[in-house]
Amino acid sequence: MIFVLVYCTAGISGGHINPAVTFGLFLARKVSLVRAIMYIVAQCLGAICGCGLVKSFQKAYYVQYGGGANKLNDGYSTGTGLGAEIIGTFILVYTVFAATDPKRNARDSHVPILAPLPIGFAVFMVHLATIPVTGTGINPARSFGAAVIYGDHKAWNDQWIFWVGPFIGAAIAAFYHQFILRAGAVKALGSFRSNA
Repeated sequence: MIFVLVYCTAGISGGHINPAVTFGLFLARKVSLVRAIMYIVAQCLGAICGCGLVKSFQKAYYVQYGGGANKLNDGYSTGTGLGAEIIGTFILVYTVFAATDPKRNARDSHVPILAPLPIGFAVFMVHLATIPVTGTGINPARSFGAAVIYGDHKAWNDQWIFWVGPFIGAAIAAFYHQFILRAGAVKALGSFRSNA
């Protein structure tokens, strides 16, 4: 579903469906502050509306599955939950950077067309690893929308994990891609040109 959503919205908003991705791209100076804020507000409102629709159409399943609200599962510490969200979001946001990097040369011209595919796979893989820990947040808007509509006390108590963790993971991914990988690539290209 993430593949489909990113593919369908890429031409409208760049495929921004996650505040953590928007935050990472803002830190990398690929999105302005005003645009980032507007995207995050729209993402949160969309999540609230989406959760409201699910509740209205599938009430029995909605209640049975706790409204899809993210919370720290029993047996896991706050640190473990926060770490899972940081690592999971890092993987997602780094994949976004790698898949949409405009610095790729002509031989990789097919990559931007296929960018939603690795992003969707990254989300899938992160879910496999983190569902037992936190139910997999990695998208603060999705966690927020579910908490607003479901209104569970535990979901609200743990809500900070699903904002702080993803924003830290996104910041690390932005820093890693922009300042470590890009700097290394520039140095390697410079030394290649000087040798040639």
